[in-house]
Amino acid sequence: MNLRDLQYLVAVADHRHFGRAAEACHVSQPTLSTQLAKLEEYLGVKLFERTNRAVQVTPVGERIAAAARLALENAREVVEIARESRDPLAGTLRLGVLPTLAPFLMPWLLRPVRSRFPKLQLALTEETTEHLIERLNRHEIDAAFLATPVDDEPGLQAIPLFEEPFWLAAPRGHALARCPEVTRKELSEAELLLLSDEHCLKQQTLEVCRHRKKVPLPSVPDLRASSLDTLLELVAAGIGCTLIPALATRGPWARSSRMDLRPLQVAGAHRRVVLAFRATYPRMAALTALADLVREEVPRDLVRVIEPSASGSPRRR
Repeated sequence: MNLRDLQYLVAVADHRHFGRAAEACHVSQPTLSTQLAKLEEYLGVKLFERTNRAVQVTPVGERIAAAARLALENAREVVEIARESRDPLAGTLRLGVLPTLAPFLMPWLLRPVRSRFPKLQLALTEETTEHLIERLNRHEIDAAFLATPVDDEPGLQAIPLFEEPFWLAAPRGHALARCPEVTRKELSEAELLLLSDEHCLKQQTLEVCRHRKKVPLPSVPDLRASSLDTLLELVAAGIGCTLIPALATRGPWARSSRMDLRPLQVAGAHRRVVLAFRATYPRMAALTALADLVREEVPRDLVRVIEPSASGSPRRR
């Protein structure tokens, strides 16, 4: 039994399909099947139930696959610890980022990363908060840019980076856009366009706009966009208003003749962006350097940077 056998086992457990697992491992299906048959013989247990339509993992197979994931991550961390001692800013950093943040943060960040850390490669994964946290816990990514706290997530820590205010996006000439000040009261009475439930930005928007606790807010019925692009196209079409993060105001919509963008006069109307990671992650120097670079490069006229001395961010060496 070797690490490659464990990699094959985990791939089949994840994909529930030998062909897709073989493709993910960059081997032929016969090679993968043969090695897993040898692994079953070596362990003396049946790991999978094979049918013409699907692959089911046996109960003992699930337990062994979980242990195999841990063994693979431990082996990877051995390599990372060695790399950290040689050059912590070399190799691949698997980084997750929210869809409502990626298009606006990463263009500011990628060029400076390549310039400052030429040996560091970022492998980006764009997912919603729930899936990014799952990937962190499953050791599928190393860190993630999130806009929610991770205090209630066992085993995770976060480096605070910046507070990003929300702005109003309204159809050109809309009554809200003509208000001298856009306050929580005006927002609580407006018909809002919202993202779908899996996006944390939806709940953050509702919290900002709620004038009285437990009073439901009016929203456009049967319209739940899955991206900011769609949401802002609906705003531009005159369907309703929405809130967007400040960095998004530098997107193509800032020049739209069909939309007005306005800052809010609402206390606490912002989201806090953090770099989340597992507490056991060995390459803290890389994460700290990345966090410092974000603080340097993010547009300070749009966000409030949280300096390390004020954030209480962990700095393990």
